[in-house]
Amino acid sequence: MSDTELRRKVSRLITIRAIISTILLGGATFAQIAAPGALPVDPFFSLIGLTYALTITYALTVRLVDRHRWLIDLQLAGDALIISAFIYLTGGIGSYFTTLYVLPIVAGSTIQFRRGGLMVATLSAVLYGGLVMAQYFAASGLLTAPWLKQSYAALPPRSFAQYTVALNLFGFFAVALLSGSLANSLRHAGARLQQASTQIADLQALNQHVIDSLPSGLATTDPTQRVLTFNRAAELITGVPFRSAVGRPIGDVLQLAADVVERIPADLVGKGARRYECRYRPPDGRGELEIGLTAAHLVTPGGRAGFLFTFQDVTNIKKLERDAAMQQRLAAVGQMAAAIAHEIRNPLASMSGSIQILRQDLPLNSEQEQLMDIVLRESERLNRTIGSFLAYARPQRFQIARFDLRRAVNDTTLLLRNSSEIHPGHDIVADVPDEPLWYEADEGQMKQIFWNLATNGLRAMPGGGRLTVSAGAESSSEGVVLSVKDEGVGIPPEDIDRLFQPFHGSFAQGSGLGLAIVHRIVTDYHGDIRVTSQPGAGTTISVRLPARAVVAS
Repeated sequence: MSDTELRRKVSRLITIRAIISTILLGGATFAQIAAPGALPVDPFFSLIGLTYALTITYALTVRLVDRHRWLIDLQLAGDALIISAFIYLTGGIGSYFTTLYVLPIVAGSTIQFRRGGLMVATLSAVLYGGLVMAQYFAASGLLTAPWLKQSYAALPPRSFAQYTVALNLFGFFAVALLSGSLANSLRHAGARLQQASTQIADLQALNQHVIDSLPSGLATTDPTQRVLTFNRAAELITGVPFRSAVGRPIGDVLQLAADVVERIPADLVGKGARRYECRYRPPDGRGELEIGLTAAHLVTPGGRAGFLFTFQDVTNIKKLERDAAMQQRLAAVGQMAAAIAHEIRNPLASMSGSIQILRQDLPLNSEQEQLMDIVLRESERLNRTIGSFLAYARPQRFQIARFDLRRAVNDTTLLLRNSSEIHPGHDIVADVPDEPLWYEADEGQMKQIFWNLATNGLRAMPGGGRLTVSAGAESSSEGVVLSVKDEGVGIPPEDIDRLFQPFHGSFAQGSGLGLAIVHRIVTDYHGDIRVTSQPGAGTTISVRLPARAVVAS
């Protein structure tokens, strides 16, 4: 038994003692009023006053019972003595209140189990038997005591007294054994209940830990699709805390389209689960996510109780799938380019040379000369496109060396300011740190990344604007970040995924291979490209490269 439980039981015993004393006091007062002289009032009231005083003393010492168990024995023994005195005052062997001994016996069994009950029963038997024997010894002249004078008269026969005492003693020990057994059974039942409660709590905690440890978001709803539970992964994915999610429609929490929410019950008819894909914009501003959602019925022993939703953030997986698909397409394009590039270039060179000779040898009018110039310019443009195609398609030879990335940025911006891509209203800014930014890579390829991204940014600003070319250290690792930011027309969200595909360029003067070449270089360096764009407000393309340039073979 814990100390707290022991003090609680002792406090309950003290309260019951005070209540019984009050009842006896009221009964004695009523009897005195109804039949004056029927009870020895002064000793009786003194006894009740003593009981009140002891009760107050016990209450003051209740905090000590866990360290001094003998205080409990003292209280129970005092109760037995007071009851013996009360029985003496009410006639001894002829008293109708002998059953009051049961109260401290039951109290002893309750607090100290069978041991306490038997101890109080033994003490009560000794006190009661001694009191009766003293009465009869005094009546026969064998014992003389002033306090026994009032017990001499009208004593029942000895045989009756022996029977009464034996019956009461049997009752004392029977109550002690029965109440002790019940107290022990109750203690064992309480221990088993506590153990079962602990096991249930452990299972509940384990169940909650399992649910919270799931990497997937888990939400349950009632039949009206209002959220009942929302695990920790769901909070992390959505950025919505548990308290804010519970009670709201699942469609509002996960930003599901209205037709999807309405379609879920019908889609689950005859099926175990149904998969959906949706886009989600977290309230914490992390950017749009792609969510893979699986809906199923929540089945309990009583039947279907609602819906079960599991969901994952598949943004990176979808990106990897798109990258893999694009790599497959690019590989096919590269094989085709390697096979036909020379077949195109050789006739193209012959045609261009022949046109130049004819232009010099033949007398041409102005219109014919203009046509010749167009042919030569288009031939040169086609030759540049084939050159870019080959630069993208064939394996690259890397010349890894340690260099200052600031030099690559400054050289690129200087060439841009003097290139044909620059127009009035363009402002090119190089944003580099004050300290050297050393990196090991192919410097020519780093410049190509800056050049291709920057020229694309200039073409996105036909009316002018600021182009910022920057390089810096990655804050969360030892890698570097190359970034180009423009204030141009922006890119629609549906076009971002196809941005790095060959010949996807939207500018007339481009070959459509610049960004594809950038993607090829960054992929070879095991880097990552992130595009942030808003139509009409500009685009930022960031290239993150690892600390060590381990080039893919």
